[in-house]
Parts: sequence; structure tokens; C-alpha cells
Amino acid sequence: MHPSLLKLKAYPFERLKDALADISPPRNTTHLSFSIGEPKHRFPSFLKQVLNDSIHGFNYYPSIKGTEYFRHAAADWLITRYGLDSNAIDIDSNILPINGSREGLFAFTQFRIDPTKDPLIVTSNPFYQIYEGAAIIAGARIKFINSVAENNFSPDFSRISENEWRRCQILHLCSPNNPTGTVLSTEQITEAIELALKHDFTIVSDECYSEIYLDEDFPPPGLLEVCKTIGNDKFKNCIVFHSLSKRSNVPGLRSGIVTGDAELITQFLRFRTYHGSSMSPTVQKISEALWQDETHVLENRAHYRNKFSAVIEILKPVMSFPDPKASFYLWPKTPIDDIAMTRDLYSKQNLTVLPGQFMSRLSDGTNPGRNRLRLALVAPVAECREGANRIASYIKEL
Repeated sequence: MHPSLLKLKAYPFERLKDALADISPPRNTTHLSFSIGEPKHRFPSFLKQVLNDSIHGFNYYPSIKGTEYFRHAAADWLITRYGLDSNAIDIDSNILPINGSREGLFAFTQFRIDPTKDPLIVTSNPFYQIYEGAAIIAGARIKFINSVAENNFSPDFSRISENEWRRCQILHLCSPNNPTGTVLSTEQITEAIELALKHDFTIVSDECYSEIYLDEDFPPPGLLEVCKTIGNDKFKNCIVFHSLSKRSNVPGLRSGIVTGDAELITQFLRFRTYHGSSMSPTVQKISEALWQDETHVLENRAHYRNKFSAVIEILKPVMSFPDPKASFYLWPKTPIDDIAMTRDLYSKQNLTVLPGQFMSRLSDGTNPGRNRLRLALVAPVAECREGANRIASYIKEL
């Protein structure tokens, strides 16, 4: 067995299950869940016909590189979404299919890290746990930058020393952020690119929540877009992951893309040839149709906007949280210990939430998730409103 497996921490939802194992929630109250960030909106109805028309794709082995049609559809979406030049993304060298961003992020870390050079991976804290697990298995140490209220819940790159930047092989960005919902500015992304070029590390930007934002006039900036703005037209040292799971409500499709620096993408394709993570032609056809349609994405954002509006109205008088810009999470401060409150909400209100400290690590003497909750607003608006009322009721009774 790989010895690093013993260093992996339990996943947040395993810890949540253990934390609630001894509790019997009230039977006279319907269970509601704010804990898992699994989209619940209906997927576009046109997919049924696409599936029927493409079912023959199961008859043959797919190419690791994906079809030209898939890569064209995804590249066209990126060009339109981020205002890139029409020839900015070469479908033969700048883009590949991945089986969801989680699979891609983990695999890319194994490919990119050189364990013989005392590697360091830098990421914000709190964070998506796959970054840590991938680092451990790849033989890298992970350095956390605490994202707390004092720095507007964004990573402060000045907290990393010159020596640490020299050792850095990957800097993870997650914008819009899971779990805080914050969005990195163009200036912050520019700073990250300049550091990557100076110290020759790779920025791995997880942008799977890029299409869930609250202000229709201000979509979150992306790494490719900022590269264009500052003249890094070849996306040197920059890699971006996108997914259809949140954008199109198809988490079970396991479909996404990785794009950016052509040299890195070419070598990653070589790695994936042995890794064997090809995408089914049927899934590619469905994905192609989704990348080409924006109507369902606009409807999706409207649903989330309604849920945020309803929940914020209820919780703002009793809890403080960063002003959400994007994603489908709230990151409120708790009046008591976050694990204790999580247990209370389940035992008294039959509501599951995720303790913030389960998404963070102790760093610089503090766990930035302690005394916070991650609330995933994925249920229908009526359930979100009811869940928020239960939280407010609980707080008022303290």
C-alpha cells in the first residue's frame, strides 16, 4: 500500500457523519440538508434527445484527447465567456476533457509535482480537500494561506516567503471560492501570474463555480481572461479547470475541461494516456450540447439568486457572513462552537450543515473555519427558506 495513504485526513462528510452518529433528530420535523454542495436543479430537457441520439458511443473506446467537436464546443465557450481572441485556444494543444474537476485536479497534481525537489503546494485555507489529498499522494508539502475576515476572505500572497515561492510547484486558486463564496479580483489574479512567472511554478485555477454569480453584469474574472489582459497570450504557467456539474446541474455526468499552457497540456495528455481517464463519447456529445447552450445557465443563476435573497433576508439579522458574490455557499460566523452548533441543529431542528473547521486546517496558530458554517443553498427555495428559519429560530433561543 502507498505509505502516503496513511497521511490522508478523513473527508469532511465522513467527519460530519461521525459527529452526528449518536444523535436521533426529531421525527416530527422533515429533514433538510445544507451540508452537501450537490446541485439539485433540473438538468436541461434537451439532454434526453442528445442521449438517445448518442447512445451508440458506448460501442467503442474513446480517445483520451476527446473529439474535435467536444474540444471546439468547450473552446468556443471559453473564448466567448472570457473575451479571448478567436484563435486564443488551439483545440489540439490547449484543451483536454476531464471526468469532472475533482478527477482532473488530482491527476494534474500527480503529473506536475517533482517529488525530488522538496516540492511545496500553496493554497488558501479553508479549501477544497482534494488539493490537500493530491499534494500528500504526490509527495508535496502543503502551505496554507489563511483566508479570514481581516483580508476579506482572500489569500494574502505576501504571507508566503521568497524561499517558499522558490520551492512552490503549484499555487491553487479557487475563485469563486468554496466555501467562502468570495471572488478574486483581476489585480489579485495578476499578482499570482506575476509570481508564477518569476518563480516558475504553475497556477492551477479551480473555476468550477464560475457560472454561479449573483450580479449578472459582473461575472467573475478568470485566469485565462487576466492572462490576456496582461499579455500572457500563451497562458504560460497557467492551467484552468472548468466543470459542467454546477454550471449545468449534471454532477453525475462527470464532465469538465482542463485548458491553458500548451506545453503543460501536451505533457498532461501523455500522462493521461497511461492514466486511462478517457471520457465516453456519449458523455462528450451531451457535454458538447451543454457548452453550446446558455439559456439553462441563465435560468440556473436566477434560481440561486432567489435562494440567496430569501436566506440572507432571514439570516442577516442574526448572523454575520461575507457578502456572497458567487458560488452557492454562505459562510456565516456561529455564536458558539461550529461543531456544537452543527450537532444542535441536527438534534433540535433536523437540519444538517457542515462545520467550517472541517474545511480548514490549523495554520499560523488558528483554524480559519472554526466558528463558521458552510451552508450549501442547493435545495428548492422553499426548503432553503425553511432551513434558514430553523437556524434563526435556534440562534434566537440561545
